[in-house]
Amino acid sequence: MSDVLDLLPPGDRLARPDLAEQALEGLVHASAYRKTEPMHCRVAVADIVSDGDARIDQLLHGEAFDVLDRANGRVWGRARRDGVVGWVVLDSLSAGAPLATRRVAAVDAVLPLNALVVDTAEGLAGELGEADLQPVGDFERDPVAVAERLLGRPHEPGARSSISTDCSGLVQQALLACGLPGPRRSDAQAELGRAVSADGLKRGDIVVWLASGGDRDWTGHSALMIDAGRIIHSTGSRGVVIETLVEVEVRCVAEGFATAVFRRL
Repeated sequence: MSDVLDLLPPGDRLARPDLAEQALEGLVHASAYRKTEPMHCRVAVADIVSDGDARIDQLLHGEAFDVLDRANGRVWGRARRDGVVGWVVLDSLSAGAPLATRRVAAVDAVLPLNALVVDTAEGLAGELGEADLQPVGDFERDPVAVAERLLGRPHEPGARSSISTDCSGLVQQALLACGLPGPRRSDAQAELGRAVSADGLKRGDIVVWLASGGDRDWTGHSALMIDAGRIIHSTGSRGVVIETLVEVEVRCVAEGFATAVFRRL
């Protein structure tokens, strides 16, 4: 049973000392266990915040959120698409987790890139054009091309949409748009695929500068290789930009990050 828990980082287990999801009974200790209630995001983007009210992730329209607790107009649960646990405003959710039939492929539509849609006649989805949508399962082929469409978008900590994004959110969006695994945090992105060396880099390789430790929500800095010498990433000062790998390596190491690791899917 410990092998099951090892697959899920402690902070992404839907468990507190007083309450845990039913699936964890016998695996973690809690005063009570309860089944989760499936819900889904009904607005364009909804923030997921920590116990301290810091934004740690976001839900996009149509994404499922498994609710375990309710308090003061908010719900506590886990985002089904990327596993992040936190609090969401209840009014941004609707009951159930319907199976989406289409995904948003545009970056400038009323709903963000990778949002999920069941019925285009309902709510915000009714404002989408056919050119904004693709069938679920019909994916892009080049993550870098997806990221390049977001050049100039602002950086916001905890954001992961085509409206604004942090560094790992940009990489995640590009991967999801291509039907590839899209972990939320940099340390998990640094485990994707296989390791490659700095002298053999090519377009689409993932670059991660891992943080020294301490804050599990901000575990490093992520980027995508555009070619053998340049990256695209989301920076705190300028949003989504293209820079050389060398200049970012120097800056990240000077700020206390580990030297870059490279992964190829």
